Amino acid sequence: MRVRVAGAATAVAALALAVTACGGGETPDAAAPSETAASETAATSAPAKDKGNGKLVIWADPNRIKALKPFADEFGTENGVTVEVKEISADNQQTFVTASQQGSGPDVMIGAHDWIGNLVQNGAIDPVNLTAEQKSSFSEIALKAVTFNGQVYGAPYAVENIALIRNTKLVPDAPASIEEMVKTGTKLKKDGKVKEILCLPVTQLGDAFHIYPIFASGGGALFGTTDAGDPDPKQVLVGSEGSVAAFGKLKDLGEKGDGALKTSLTNENSIPNFAAGKCAFLISGPWAMADVKKSGLSYDITAVPGFEGGKPATPFVGVQSFFVASKGSSKALAQEFVSNYVTNPDVAKALYEADPRPPALTAALEAVEAADPDAGKFMDAGKIGFPMPAIPEMSAIWGPFGIAETAVVKGGDPAKAAAAAQKAIDGSLKN
Repeated sequence: MRVRVAGAATAVAALALAVTACGGGETPDAAAPSETAASETAATSAPAKDKGNGKLVIWADPNRIKALKPFADEFGTENGVTVEVKEISADNQQTFVTASQQGSGPDVMIGAHDWIGNLVQNGAIDPVNLTAEQKSSFSEIALKAVTFNGQVYGAPYAVENIALIRNTKLVPDAPASIEEMVKTGTKLKKDGKVKEILCLPVTQLGDAFHIYPIFASGGGALFGTTDAGDPDPKQVLVGSEGSVAAFGKLKDLGEKGDGALKTSLTNENSIPNFAAGKCAFLISGPWAMADVKKSGLSYDITAVPGFEGGKPATPFVGVQSFFVASKGSSKALAQEFVSNYVTNPDVAKALYEADPRPPALTAALEAVEAADPDAGKFMDAGKIGFPMPAIPEMSAIWGPFGIAETAVVKGGDPAKAAAAAQKAIDGSLKN
């Protein structure tokens, strides 16, 4: 799952975050491609002429290796090269940047789209050569996420965002607002039916990723926007009037207010608590579903509600992608693999089986939805969301924002917390 905590090094380890153990459920082994799938893949990908050093090195996290390896082996056979899929499971982004600078990195890297600004700034990745037809095969938000400074820097394969997962036995109908959700959760707790009003990870360090829809609905913002509608790093708005008001609403929901937000709720216990019936509402993402399904609870997935009369509760949308390394030894092979091989629906479906996050390819998503409606429900919940800012300046936000979040949840002054966060972010960006 995606976890955002203080400290830039931790904040940018996005792929490790995508699989950190919150639920601990096992993922099924991905099936090897069928003969039909192999022939379809081969038809879309002619053997690369430039074989580099005769070897293609791919770095991936543990959840994706089993799904990816059969296709990687097939690609190697068709192109007469060796393909190595190497497991990287900690500080993935920084490990990649450092290795790239030292000339010891991979040819292909798998990671989150919000790495792109930093990777481009460090000269670590090249644009991906997708045709207009290939671009149109992805969901609009997925393609937007991997587009930076007008160029496509990744081949997206999975989309993720948080939503409201509720226990339908305890709450048959989705709440229309945050106020209604808190009122319902409070009554259930008073009646002894649950232990917590809401399961949303706050932690002692804060979690901007999970709280952001509520913060945004309260009027908060991280950045202003450029004329093109992209996040503007020159306008940091964490200390703005709207953000102060939003932090005030978090305080009202916090430990000295309604008690819906608690620092004792973490990424390690929020999903298990929901699965055990200790809360009727969980705000989380697709990574929670293995534990939720295993629990046997009746559930539904809807968009995170906003405050009554407030702004929309817009979640961040993350897109997992394949990147072509700028300093790889087999760049032509890497381009061929990323642009023509992993854009195949069969690969996308196999990756979904390994780690069930909705596919970025619309054809693959349609196939997945037919078997698992939850994928479509998460996508619906993310329709009002926007891609996680991929600008390098985003890494300066996580730590100070998290500190401000926990301060107000514990009952601290919203104006002081927002001002301190703004000062810390401004200072970091000037260095």
